[in-house]
Amino acid sequence: MYTPDARETKIQIFKFFLFSVSAGIVETVSFTVLKLLTRWTYWPCYLIALILSVLWNFTWNREFTFKSANNVPMAMFKVFLFYCVFTPASTWWGNMLTDRAGWNDYVVLGFTMCINLTTEYLYDRFFVYRDSMNTNKRAQQERKKKDAGN
Repeated sequence: MYTPDARETKIQIFKFFLFSVSAGIVETVSFTVLKLLTRWTYWPCYLIALILSVLWNFTWNREFTFKSANNVPMAMFKVFLFYCVFTPASTWWGNMLTDRAGWNDYVVLGFTMCINLTTEYLYDRFFVYRDSMNTNKRAQQERKKKDAGN
């Protein structure tokens, strides 16, 4: 099992953050488009936007952040398990805060996205990619360059 050192971990966190920000943009734009074009309440707009952002984030983080060559369906299944817990919980609290407590949809969305970023990084790092970090072709090439430089 490969364990990144402190420097690699900081780079990994930074990449995860950047890809998560881009996924947040995907989520916010799709949420906004759905809110503007439909008369739907918070939860269906949020759910569709969340699914789109998860697919975006999974694709980029698997390849560039965790550099994983593991079984894609298995990794996606593990991420799916995370969202089996996160999605109902976040949809419930989002609906409660917007429809019942009167909070602004975008404040709730931002709050939820921050919780998602933090919990998903920890879940991905220590569960989904724990045994497969730095195993794809990109990581192998980087390792060869590093070894050749020594």
